[in-house]
Amino acid sequence: MTTNQTEPREATLATRLPEHDPIRDSRLVTAVGGLFDQVIDRILLSPERVSSAAQGKRLMAADDDTEGMTDTIQRVAVVATPIVRTLARGSRFLPRVPWVLVASTTASLVVTLRAGVNEVRVLGSLIAYRLEQETGRPADPALVKQLTLQLYLSPRKTPSLSGGLPLGRLVRKWVLRGAIGKDTRKAAYKALDAAERLDVATLESRWRG
Repeated sequence: MTTNQTEPREATLATRLPEHDPIRDSRLVTAVGGLFDQVIDRILLSPERVSSAAQGKRLMAADDDTEGMTDTIQRVAVVATPIVRTLARGSRFLPRVPWVLVASTTASLVVTLRAGVNEVRVLGSLIAYRLEQETGRPADPALVKQLTLQLYLSPRKTPSLSGGLPLGRLVRKWVLRGAIGKDTRKAAYKALDAAERLDVATLESRWRG
């Protein structure tokens, strides 16, 4: 699954405007990280699993099981709103985007976060299923989080087992791409396909070693 192709940059706007880079706000990174942890922890506590990429795509297209995390999503959106408003006022690179309409309200961020949470929930469930099937053991929560986030952000790359979770990139994906109204589902579908092909037995063995 390894490839030399360059992944599309999620952070074009943030890179050009480093003084407003959202990953510099520790509150937002902490809030998004907590939301991600909650999604994966809920998956592993549930006996239900996504067993194939095809099933996952159907769920992403039709299902939104984020009701139990509404309060957490709302809190993250409240933290993100003033940061996105600052980006909107300072942007000189996307003059045609109606920033005031699509990027300055908490409601628009809630919609984006709900979609992202649902994508991560489905992907994480498929990865947990594959780990459990291949190893015969309950999936390691830390490994599920590592593989889920790596594939979600870079579906064309073999996941790295070293380093911490790239939460800054998740912030950029959910907050910045969502703020300009870009649908992340196509990339999430690619991540599901990658998860189905992933050599999870080898990765799990390396992780345990």
